[in-house]
Amino acid sequence: MTFPYLPVTRKEVEQRCWDSLDVILFSGDAYIDHPAFGAAVIARIIESQGLKIAVVPQPNWQDDLRDFKKLGKPNLFFAVTSGNMDSMVNHYTANKRLRNDDAYTPGNKHGARPDYAVVVYSNILKTVFPEVPVLIGGIESSLRRLTHYDYWSDRLKPSILVDSKADMLIYGMAEKPLIMLLQKLKRGIPFSRINDLPQSVILSKSVPVETYVMLPSFETCVKDKKAFALSFKTIEENSNKQSPDVLIQPHGNNYVIVQPPVSVTTKELDSYYDLPYTRVPHPKYQNKLPIPAYEMICHSVTIHRGCFGGCSFCSLAIHQGKFIVSRSLESIEKEVRDVTEMSDFKGYITDLGAPSANMYNMQGKEMELCRKCKRPSCIYPAICSNLETNPQPLINLYQRISRMKNVKKVTIGSGIRYDIHVRQWDKNRNHKEYLKELIVHHVSGRLKVAPEHIDDDVLSLMRKPSFSLFKEFAQFFDSVNRQYKLKEQLIPYFISNHPGSTLQSMMNLASELKQLNIKPEQVQDYTPTPMTLASVMYYSHINPYTLKPVYVSQSMDERKLQKDIFFWYLPEKRKMISKKVVSLQKLQLNKKMK
Repeated sequence: MTFPYLPVTRKEVEQRCWDSLDVILFSGDAYIDHPAFGAAVIARIIESQGLKIAVVPQPNWQDDLRDFKKLGKPNLFFAVTSGNMDSMVNHYTANKRLRNDDAYTPGNKHGARPDYAVVVYSNILKTVFPEVPVLIGGIESSLRRLTHYDYWSDRLKPSILVDSKADMLIYGMAEKPLIMLLQKLKRGIPFSRINDLPQSVILSKSVPVETYVMLPSFETCVKDKKAFALSFKTIEENSNKQSPDVLIQPHGNNYVIVQPPVSVTTKELDSYYDLPYTRVPHPKYQNKLPIPAYEMICHSVTIHRGCFGGCSFCSLAIHQGKFIVSRSLESIEKEVRDVTEMSDFKGYITDLGAPSANMYNMQGKEMELCRKCKRPSCIYPAICSNLETNPQPLINLYQRISRMKNVKKVTIGSGIRYDIHVRQWDKNRNHKEYLKELIVHHVSGRLKVAPEHIDDDVLSLMRKPSFSLFKEFAQFFDSVNRQYKLKEQLIPYFISNHPGSTLQSMMNLASELKQLNIKPEQVQDYTPTPMTLASVMYYSHINPYTLKPVYVSQSMDERKLQKDIFFWYLPEKRKMISKKVVSLQKLQLNKKMK
């Protein structure tokens, strides 16, 4: 008897006639067997190695802990992830207000996972089964692998290994190092003796390597904000190198040891997406309300991983890496065929996406130069002359998928870096051809792009290009709409309260938007997420790369006002905004005079 999905209950384990499990995976998300969900990928990777794996989605941590006990002890280890999102970002708004929804839970229902989910799950497992190793991973663990600023408690926290009591962390995209770990365990090497696994983090009483970079200790960072800022600069520069060093950071009498990541080939990436996913939620959810995150991506396909944009508020590069790894056309086509065979498919591929959807097949022309580089961004402040940005492979991909049987339309739901093309369309006509292909054939009515701000000083701290490039792109977008008699909308995204953003810069932004007749419907209020340059500037008020002071809006009154300024066009907001701006500016002036 074959089973298309992995077990989540004791009964399903018994149906497979399994006496024991090798790995039990706990996740903060509902279990959706789709390659866009990290827990599903990890579970299928473990299965592909001939091991018996079960998934426990959204375990109850507030009762007698039966969800943590029901499957017993695994032969190898417990695996823990908070899910596709950081649990704190999932739970709270930028103003630290509790959200009332959770897109990764049936019915969008809030409350199915705890705050700091990885720490809570791991501590429970270490209490109930102290002798069993715990492996943690996913975005929440990855971005907390070293000393980091935690916005929600407003303090520096140590490596998540300290609070979680886990035995090992695999950061970033974990498939390859996980396979390497499983191979070692199958050879009989005890979990406790594995201290050199690429892309892993352990807590050790000693330093097991000869060559490494020593970071300021956790205790030093807590005492000295400048030391913390410089420590992050070292971490970020190291993560942007093609051959990073081992990083070590003392925590009390222990050392947090971060092994450098391992690179993945196109063939390996294809193999991860070629695993036997059902592409649907586990049958246990059949009679429950829909899961919004699944509804949004069920007919989408990921085409590459990595991002060389280097935006200071974004964690993508430090999690997925700066270097792009693209899937083959054949692998993407195969997955699209799987999508077209789904019972609910109506002919529309909703995304051929990635962190930035238009970086497919873009990489260094001479990789030897890339090996010497530690720039955080390949396109800011200028596009690297060694970066191959020809979008022809992407044009070919869009057209090839659009011609496939049963595909009516392919739309691009992920964001694009329009500045790559605007800056170079005079040098290579393919850049305009790509944008035209995108606008005419692959927009579902609204194209979302992210200029983020208009103030050059703020944009510099964001590592984003001049707003003038957005205006050039907007003119091109309008001209294509006129030429092809389209009625598409360009939806620009902006951020309030980013480090460097003052009330005056926000007023200037509102004035510019008014002149352009842009009326934002949704805006992003900056949230300091762990292990990003912007969060380090938010906490320390220092730019680690220049050591110059950075203005930060930290009072909730100012944070709310900066966000409200976006809605200058609403009559009920105008008078209130003007009054509050004057009041806050007077308050800030008085503080300076004192």
